[in-house]
Amino acid sequence: MPKLLQTPETTYRVHFQDCDMLGHLNNARFLDYFLNAREDHTTEHYALNMGQLAQEQKAAWVITKHHISYLKPARQGATVRILSQLIHFDNSNLVLEMQMRSEDGLRLLALLWSEMAYVTTPAGTRTEHANAMMDLLDQLDVEEVSYDPDGFDERVKEVRQQLKKQRRGAGADE
Repeated sequence: MPKLLQTPETTYRVHFQDCDMLGHLNNARFLDYFLNAREDHTTEHYALNMGQLAQEQKAAWVITKHHISYLKPARQGATVRILSQLIHFDNSNLVLEMQMRSEDGLRLLALLWSEMAYVTTPAGTRTEHANAMMDLLDQLDVEEVSYDPDGFDERVKEVRQQLKKQRRGAGADE
């Protein structure tokens, strides 16, 4: 079986209707862009339709917490690159990391950690992932990212430093 893409990415254009009066992507809309990108990624790369999966398994992931850092504005009309990856999971939880970058991928605009719990529907009680799902999550987990629930700010700093090195290597302006 071929190795699954652990960190898929998508590009989006920032639309006028999603921006504030300064022409920057509204802070609340960042979440929409991130979650829509992740849905696109799971459908395209893992053949998972979240709505269908929830109906079939009578369970779904619900967001319990977001950590987000807004670093640079995503401007109206700009194309942004959104990456998503699984950085932690256990029997009934997972943590996704999503990054919004400039079109060239060399500048971090925002970073999000979404913590999710797997719950039964419609009761909303926590339940465990099925064995097949645990196997899939194990394949998708990005082990290079050391997840620490209190390490969000440190992770933002780490990604920014990695991208700064890449820009230097590519001869891009700081």
